[in-house]
Amino acid sequence: MEESEEKGFVVKDRRKVSLDEAGPEAEANRVQEQSKAEQEGGGPDSWKVSEGGHENRRIPLPEVTLATFIFSLSSSALVHLGDIPDPEAKDVRVDLPLAKQIIDTLGMLQDKTKGNLTPDEDNLLKSILYDLRLRYVQKSSK
Repeated sequence: MEESEEKGFVVKDRRKVSLDEAGPEAEANRVQEQSKAEQEGGGPDSWKVSEGGHENRRIPLPEVTLATFIFSLSSSALVHLGDIPDPEAKDVRVDLPLAKQIIDTLGMLQDKTKGNLTPDEDNLLKSILYDLRLRYVQKSSK
């Protein structure tokens, strides 16, 4: 009777340090850092907010949905249209080519998702695109 050899693969861990090798001190430090972040209102789903170059607080990040993605892109377009100030620079700048790029990206998203959106998502995308396109035409005709 011949024994068949099992064919498979070998996984080699090439990390320089693993948790097992680092010892209990490294694990304790990791847990302490995680606990500190959670006490400060942070955690893996939060974002550090800095004011005046100093990190002051953490705010929770919104759930990632199509609506939040659309709002994020539209906010960027509004910044480049000069309708709202840049959140980092705190000033108003107009960059029409960049605004057009974002508006076109939203239009492409509308085309590629046609028939796959809920009625609410479809209406949101249509109304935001209408508004951004109108604002773009008004700014570019001046």
